[in-house]
Order: sequence, then C-alpha cells, then structure tokens
Amino acid sequence: MASLEEQHQAHLRDAVALARDNVRQGGRPYGAVIVRDGEVLSRAVNTIAITQDPTDHAEMVAIREVSRRLGRSKLDGCIVYASGQPCPMCHAAMRLAGVERGYYAFTAVEAEAEGLLSAGIYAELCRPADEQPMRVSHLPLPDEASPLRAWGERQRGG
Repeated sequence: MASLEEQHQAHLRDAVALARDNVRQGGRPYGAVIVRDGEVLSRAVNTIAITQDPTDHAEMVAIREVSRRLGRSKLDGCIVYASGQPCPMCHAAMRLAGVERGYYAFTAVEAEAEGLLSAGIYAELCRPADEQPMRVSHLPLPDEASPLRAWGERQRGG
C-alpha cells in the first residue's frame, strides 16, 4: 500500500498531467484534482481558453463540480491538488469552501517566469489597499437597508 506522501504525489502528478494535456489542447497550464477519503471527486483543467470566463481556473472548475455533485457548498474533508500554486481567487475559494488541505507542484514564481501573473497579484494584495493598482473603495449608502442585517436576522430566526 502506498504511503500518504506517495498518495499525495500521485494526485499531484495527475493534476500536472491534466495541465500538460490542457496546454497541448490550447489551454492554460493548470490542472486540479479534488480528493476526499481517498476518492477522486473531480479532475479539472483551466477552461478560460474555451469559456472566456476569467474565473474558470482549474481549482474553481473542480470546486464547482464537486459542490454540485455533493449538493452543498462546504467541502469539508476535501483535499485540492493543483499543478500550480493556487492564485488568490482560488485560494480564497478553497478557504470559503472549507477545503481541508491543498498541495501544488509548481510555484507562482515559476509561473510568473513563464508570463503568468499570480505571483504579482499575491504581492499586490499584500500591499496596503491604497497602494494597490486596482482600487476598491467603501462608499456607504446610509439610506439603504442592509442585506447583511436581513441575512443575519433570518439566521437568528428573526
């Protein structure tokens, strides 16, 4: 029986093989595999070249597939194996979904050396908000009822 590390490496090799095949087919060099309790729940690739949707990263495609398959948004107990270091969007989605753990084979720095942008975005997001190239600003609407409060009241049974 394979050791835990060998199992992790096998799933990572699968993600990398998916990425390589995606490049051969004209896609971006990213693949992802989601596993829970030793069972592969999804194998996905970056589909931006097909859909023109900038959120169709391999991890996002896999998370969407598993969430639909399981009928829930929480992916407790799942592990994501990605060919490349998850970008900030994918990392955040994994956290929001409750993914237990993630592994990746190639770094964002390696990706940036080939013209991909995730390392730069990570660096930008570490800077104070007013020093980031894309500005996101709070603009309060004092005369609007808060949907956040409505949701909180519904959760509390109010």
